[in-house]
Amino acid sequence: MKNIALLGALALSLLSSLAQADEAKPLRIGIEAAYPPFAMKTPEGAITGFDYDMGNALCAEMQVKCVWIEQEFDGLIPALKVRKFDAVLSSMNITEERLKSVDFSKKYYNSPARLVMKAGTEVKDPLVDLKGKKVGVQRASIYDRYATEVFAPAGIEVVRYGSQNEIFLDLTSGRVDTTLADAVNIDDGFLKTDAGKGFALVGPTVSDPKYFGEGAGIAVRKGDKALADKFSAAIAAIRANGKYQAVQGKYFQFDIYGD
Repeated sequence: MKNIALLGALALSLLSSLAQADEAKPLRIGIEAAYPPFAMKTPEGAITGFDYDMGNALCAEMQVKCVWIEQEFDGLIPALKVRKFDAVLSSMNITEERLKSVDFSKKYYNSPARLVMKAGTEVKDPLVDLKGKKVGVQRASIYDRYATEVFAPAGIEVVRYGSQNEIFLDLTSGRVDTTLADAVNIDDGFLKTDAGKGFALVGPTVSDPKYFGEGAGIAVRKGDKALADKFSAAIAAIRANGKYQAVQGKYFQFDIYGD
């Protein structure tokens, strides 16, 4: 009987140790660090930006250690599925299409899509005014899907790129006529730079929920509701305790969370 009791105690001790080890495991988060002001590199090569700071604030709230893993945007969901990381925090919008393959936390920000072209260009109806022109979009993004399904059938040529920064380079050189992207990224990552001089936001805001969803959330593997719920609870907590506003204030002069 003593041996049985001893074995039982050892088993409980082992289970407890495994649980503690699991809780102590760092949380691996995938990010594309080429999307200012949400994620970019310092001159020293360190990741910085709103997404990065927000993720660290959320991990601190959840009392877990964050480990950031860089990945090109179009490879984020595939890498999440094969367990290269546990979550994606990289300005990824919650859409019906993505919800087929991953789950999401509640949103942590929401900003509209816009077009940018040479200053003075008038665009009232993109489907009419952009016919025959080239629009650059980031591959596998919500802007890619929208342009493919809405712009392309209207006679607008869609050109896909690995990163938004590549599109801005081709926009300034004239290889594309416009890009459809996040309005904040266009403003901070292009219009406020020397390369963006002579360009401006044009046309109406693009916000069809079918394509742009309800805002950016944190993606987790399908069925990992526990982790998604932890992130959602942490988002609510830092919005209540002021830590969200402190991170936001470093990058924006308005409420990026949205309605």
